[in-house]
Amino acid sequence: MPLLSYNEARPWAKAIRAAVLEGKMPPWSPDPRYGRFSNDLSLAPGEKEKIVAWVDAGAPEGKAVDAPGAKVFPQGWQIPQPDVVFEMPETFHVPAAGAIEYQFIRVPTNFTEDKWIQMAEVRPSNRAVVHHAIVVVEAPEYRGREEYLGGYAPGMSPQIWRPGQARLVRAGSTLIFQMHYSANGKPAEDRTKIGLVFAKEPVTEKIIGMQAMPPELAIPPGASNFRVDGVATIRQDSKLVAMRAHMHVRGKSFQMRAVYPNGESEILLDIPKYDFNWQPYYYLETPKPLPRGTRIESTGYFDNSANNPFNPDPSATIFWGPQSWDEMMIGWFDIAVDVLAGGNN
Repeated sequence: MPLLSYNEARPWAKAIRAAVLEGKMPPWSPDPRYGRFSNDLSLAPGEKEKIVAWVDAGAPEGKAVDAPGAKVFPQGWQIPQPDVVFEMPETFHVPAAGAIEYQFIRVPTNFTEDKWIQMAEVRPSNRAVVHHAIVVVEAPEYRGREEYLGGYAPGMSPQIWRPGQARLVRAGSTLIFQMHYSANGKPAEDRTKIGLVFAKEPVTEKIIGMQAMPPELAIPPGASNFRVDGVATIRQDSKLVAMRAHMHVRGKSFQMRAVYPNGESEILLDIPKYDFNWQPYYYLETPKPLPRGTRIESTGYFDNSANNPFNPDPSATIFWGPQSWDEMMIGWFDIAVDVLAGGNN
């Protein structure tokens, strides 16, 4: 529902109160005991109480003279005007029904020199049918090896790195759009694009995307709390800057940990109630040093029982696969590596 004015919000006052008290809104899943994130959407101390008190008082309008100016939402890009925009070369026609295979669409950059990317935003033209979109980079000298550049999924915001930090796109690279479409009952069209903003000052840290994921996955029928683990090892001194959890509809909870070379372990991100419909990146307020040899571990628990209302088939063994009725377990994370120490390789 729109909430741009008092008249639009007032009819929903009781529903707003209930959603705030139950913790459904604003949507923020991490356990606050672990990690501080710059994009934290949770209410500040006292804000929940103010909303509840307002509703309990009859949701009065207040004085118009005290109202702040109307919020202006950006039309188009949420990042500054991109320096370059890459778009799918053709419109994809989404059928009204049926399973749709993942689409992998190659778009050449035609860059004649290396480019440092400080901001990236993926924009579907039709969000109603785009389940998610991931754009990766394939450099000409590393054909077959892909690096994450940007993505779209519910809850994700544009990637905006701090001054001095950026992702590297090498000259001659090709972008690959990985598109997951979902039919919604009527024919539709989409032509997703990505906008990039180049770094305007010298880059000292390269942002590299990594994954902590299992070598295989098989969830038994009826299992209500099945554990799956993944791991990735840091090969050079770096800093952890962001994390993201990814599972499908059987995902129940998720956790990421760092195991340091001295054997100490630390919880980095804990999501006690995973929500398939809300999968943002979590950006650390303060980057966390990761010495060479640190292991990043991810653990996901799955509910493949009949008690899971989102489970398509509790009687089936579930394997790794791209569709929502298959499963995945990926701990995405980004590290910052000193360019002078080899981070430009």
